Amino acid sequence: MPLETHNLTGGYAGKPIVQEITLALQAGEWLSLVGANGSGKSTLLKLMSRLLKPQTGAVLLDGKAIHTQKAAVVAQKLALLPQQQTIPAGLTVRQLVSLGRTPHQPWWQWELNPEDRDKVERALQLTRMQSLCDRPVEQLSGGERQRAFLALALAQDPQVLLLDEPTTYLDIRYQLQLLELLKQLNQEQGLSIITVLHDVNLAARYSSRIALLYQSKIWAVGEPRIVLTPLNLANVLGVEVAVLETPVGLQICSLAAIGDNYQAASSNE
Repeated sequence: MPLETHNLTGGYAGKPIVQEITLALQAGEWLSLVGANGSGKSTLLKLMSRLLKPQTGAVLLDGKAIHTQKAAVVAQKLALLPQQQTIPAGLTVRQLVSLGRTPHQPWWQWELNPEDRDKVERALQLTRMQSLCDRPVEQLSGGERQRAFLALALAQDPQVLLLDEPTTYLDIRYQLQLLELLKQLNQEQGLSIITVLHDVNLAARYSSRIALLYQSKIWAVGEPRIVLTPLNLANVLGVEVAVLETPVGLQICSLAAIGDNYQAASSNE
């Protein structure tokens, strides 16, 4: 397994936000984390990417505890696209994307070698950012910034890519373009992907498996058509739904919000 957690608990200021999470990302898989606001999706992603230290349990990257490995070693294998990025002042898009090659360079090497330049150009091409490569990052629109930081992540040439709400700043056209790009990388290059997604229909359409989070824990995990049941979604998202078969596969139609006093039995019981 390229990335896995064992009895993982973690959060902020000693308060656990996710608890007892055991989850494994299989090689070449696309796993999406779905749940209501506050369920712990982004916190789990930060723990899995080494940004947060666990209170208990462990995260393993290629079978080794991720929090005991050097940052540069982790960055050679794993890349993260966070929900909100720090915009570096004065950097052009090309300069930003070039930073993705830093983990692969010895400390004394300042210039990109031909292989590094090829990786940067490939990342710019895949994200359709060639025409903007000389523009300062702070002058980009929200959607363009998202694509620029995705190019940075792809330039790392990772085995595992973690994305926290990657479609947030994109209109529907660019949402589909980005997710189709990720699908291509997943299927053709074997890139293992974990996404945090609010849109359950996008998760259903693109994911190999879905992990539903509810009140800090995993409620259910499995293939979309097994996990995305009316019972599960009533509990986890608090909505009554109809599950439909469409030309793009399983899709969810929200019918009504469910009151706070609703509590159906878990599908695992």
